Amino acid sequence: MQEKTKQADAVRKVSVLGAGAWGTAVAMALAQRHDVLLWGRNAAALQEMGRARVNAAYLPGYAFPDRLQVASDFDAALTHVAEPGSLLIAASPVAGLRPLLQQLKGRPIPNVVWLCKGFEYDTGLLPHQIVREVLGDTVAGGALSGPSFAQEVAKGLPCALTIASDSAALRACVVETAHGGNVRVYSSEDLVGVEVGGAVKNVLAIATGAADGLGLGLNARAALITRGLAEITRLGVALGGQTETFMGLTGMGDLILTCTGDLSRNRRVGLGLAQGKPLDQIVQELGHVAEGVPCAKAVRELAVRRGVDMPITNAVAGVLFDGDQPQAMVTRLLSRDPRGE
Repeated sequence: MQEKTKQADAVRKVSVLGAGAWGTAVAMALAQRHDVLLWGRNAAALQEMGRARVNAAYLPGYAFPDRLQVASDFDAALTHVAEPGSLLIAASPVAGLRPLLQQLKGRPIPNVVWLCKGFEYDTGLLPHQIVREVLGDTVAGGALSGPSFAQEVAKGLPCALTIASDSAALRACVVETAHGGNVRVYSSEDLVGVEVGGAVKNVLAIATGAADGLGLGLNARAALITRGLAEITRLGVALGGQTETFMGLTGMGDLILTCTGDLSRNRRVGLGLAQGKPLDQIVQELGHVAEGVPCAKAVRELAVRRGVDMPITNAVAGVLFDGDQPQAMVTRLLSRDPRGE
C-alpha cells in the first residue's frame, strides 16, 4: 500500500494537445499535482492564455494552476513528455483526431490517451480504430472517458472517469497520474464499450432535450434515457463491447449526465430544435462542438449496416437531416408496436 501511495504521489510530466474546454479542464486538474504543458494551434490565443492565466474563450473565470504552462510549439509539447512515465493526451474533437495523429506519426512519443467521444464522420470509425490506422500498434493508447462537464472539473468539483486500454501498463500510468484529489479514475479493458457509450449518449441527449423542450414531462425523459441505454448497449455489444460496461460510468453514468445536465451542449441542441430553431443557428449559438449532431448520422448508418434496431437514434437523425419535426419524432416513437423489454 505504501508503494502504491508513493507511485500515486510521484510527479509526472503531462502534455495535453488541444486547448478547448475539456482539454484545458483536464490540464488544470492534472496540474494540481503534476507538471503539465497545454498545447494549442492558435499562437496568439495561447500567448494571451499564458499572460492572463485563464482560457477566456472556453473556460472564462477559472484561473490556471501554477504548474500549468501553455505553448504553441508542437515540438516543445512532445519534448516535455520525453521522460519515461510521462503521459501524452490528445484533446481534439473526433474530427481533429486524425490530423493530430498524423503530426505524431513517426515521432518518439511515450503513449497517447484521447478524450474525444464519437465516430469519425466520413469513415464511421471509433477513435481507437483511427489511432491504429495512423499509428499502428507500436504506441500504447487508450480512451479517457466518463460523465464530466469541463466547467465542473475546472472548478475542482468531484468527477469519476474511466481509462480504457488494451495496455495494462498504460491503464496503470493514467490511474497513477490522474487519480487523486477530487478525481477518481477506474480502469477497463473494454475499449469498444467505453467509446460506444461515450459517443451514442450524445445522440440520446438531443432526443431528451427535444422532449423536455416540448414539455413532455419527467416520465418521458426517464423513458427516453432508459430505452436509449438499451439502444447504446445493443450497438455496443454488436461491435464487440461488453454488456456490463454500459451499466457503468461511461454508459449509464455519461448518459444520465448528458441527458439531464444544463451544461450539456447536445441537450441544448434538442431544446433548440423543440423551439423551432434551424440547426445551423443552434450550432452557431453554442459556439462549441456538439458531437451528437454528426454522430447521429454516423450511428444511423452503422446501425443499418449491423442490423441493430435504434429507433430513438433514427428519430433524432430524421429531425436533424431529413426535415422531420420534433413532434413528429415523438409521434413516431409512440406509435411503435408494443414489445417485451
